[in-house]
Amino acid sequence: MGIGATAGVAAAGGIALTAQASSGTGAASGGSGAAGAASSDALAFDKDAYTTLTTTITDADGADHEVEYRFHKAVTYVAAPVDEKYQSLNVSVPVRIDGTAVDATDAPILFANSVGGYMPSSVADATGVGGGGATGMPGGGAPSASASPSPSSSASGEVASGGNGMVNAQGGMVSLPKLALAAGYVVVEPGARGRTLVDADGTYYGVAPAAIVDLKAAVRYVRSNKGRIPGDVDRIVSSGTSAGGALSSLLGASGDSPLYDKLLAAIGAADASDAIFATGAWCPITDLEHADGAYEWNWGTNATSSGSAVDQAVSKELRSQFAEYQASLRLKGLNGFGTLTARNYDEYLVRQYMEPSATRYLAALSDADRKSYLAANTFITWSGGRARFSWADFLTHVGARKKSTPAFDAFDLSAGENNLFGKGTTKARHFTLYSLRHENGGSARLDSDLPATLHLMNPMPFLTEKPNPHRTKHWWIRLGTKDSDTSHTVSANLAAAANALGDEVDHLYYWDEGHGANTDPGDFIKWIARITNHTPKTR
Repeated sequence: MGIGATAGVAAAGGIALTAQASSGTGAASGGSGAAGAASSDALAFDKDAYTTLTTTITDADGADHEVEYRFHKAVTYVAAPVDEKYQSLNVSVPVRIDGTAVDATDAPILFANSVGGYMPSSVADATGVGGGGATGMPGGGAPSASASPSPSSSASGEVASGGNGMVNAQGGMVSLPKLALAAGYVVVEPGARGRTLVDADGTYYGVAPAAIVDLKAAVRYVRSNKGRIPGDVDRIVSSGTSAGGALSSLLGASGDSPLYDKLLAAIGAADASDAIFATGAWCPITDLEHADGAYEWNWGTNATSSGSAVDQAVSKELRSQFAEYQASLRLKGLNGFGTLTARNYDEYLVRQYMEPSATRYLAALSDADRKSYLAANTFITWSGGRARFSWADFLTHVGARKKSTPAFDAFDLSAGENNLFGKGTTKARHFTLYSLRHENGGSARLDSDLPATLHLMNPMPFLTEKPNPHRTKHWWIRLGTKDSDTSHTVSANLAAAANALGDEVDHLYYWDEGHGANTDPGDFIKWIARITNHTPKTR
């Protein structure tokens, strides 16, 4: 696909492309047009443009189901796409499950992004449900299968795993889109621009906030096509992993925020709501402007994989920043813990998440396997059916930290997040004063656009500074206890902030699992049914 005119897209930071129709058996909706909110006619979903496919899907309990579904491929979701390859989505609608006709008219909609590493994600080459992924990543952005997954990373250390490429406890791959389809849900898989996209003139057109703007536009497209796209558009449930988990969280927190309106208008997004009903987020890499301090608070004493310690002077300075930031949030822990601070967060994590996680894991083992595990991990005290241990011993158990310091705003601009906050022909920029002034002196100032851009990429302000009334009220948050891609405080703060607003929060950690883990996918599918009050309908 060639590069077209550049007019009218300056606000979106990208390049314009000529829209082309593409779908299963007929022309997809969408096309080029003037920047501005698109009319419903300009982005009308063609419900007859599909291919009927049949596949066998194994559910979370190991049972096989034959699923016949309608597959709408690579439907452009904006009227003035910057890059149609990424600004398109796939829709899968179940028709028959195990020989029984199903009616998905009012079914929940799983909105499953495959973003990994904040890189571009495309569904254009998918041949069926669950086929999208982060560009350039093997297996659609899926991490390597292992009992304690440690997927390959980019040079920045940001794992390039997508929302459709998670790993269960047995090392098998988890596809939430497929599980949702087998449960009778409608599945929407959106593509999105990402940080590595660059045009012939050297302009980076997928840097922040392009990805969240695209996902919002995709939600607007689905909502604007109520009655054309099957499923309940008021029951959209987002999912994503790693950077995709961060975007899923942001999508839920920032629903219908006017801060994105001009950017959405620039790409011709539909004139509809971009609020979603529920958020599913696995190991979200978010709150990036505070992530360096949080990382050092959590992992500062852990050596790198080479066995060497990071610069402890830098680590200490960043830990101090975390303490100040955490105090400013004034968040209270779940279950009546009290205000969370840098002084007590270790106690909170152990009590609220780590010990319960270890307890669940050990309780599920046979007596012999539990005895063997405890013999190999003597830091755990097992008494009365409960695991107990200290934070220090937990850190020793996890071992090597994944990233150096600073973990996100690298001094040498090598982190993926430096690229994420690039601009124009500048590939990477510092986005924290600490790293900027470390390299450029104490009087250096962040580029003027960065505060607003950082705000658009962070779910926390939408929950803490000025709570967004249009946010999701249902949160499913998961990560592994051995995941050192970011601090454990990041997801715990997200959960605490949502909980403080009265939202439903289901947050837990997978014991001894790494980045990209999902050991309870069946429970997530059941959770969707419960919160949406959905009962499958047959024809």
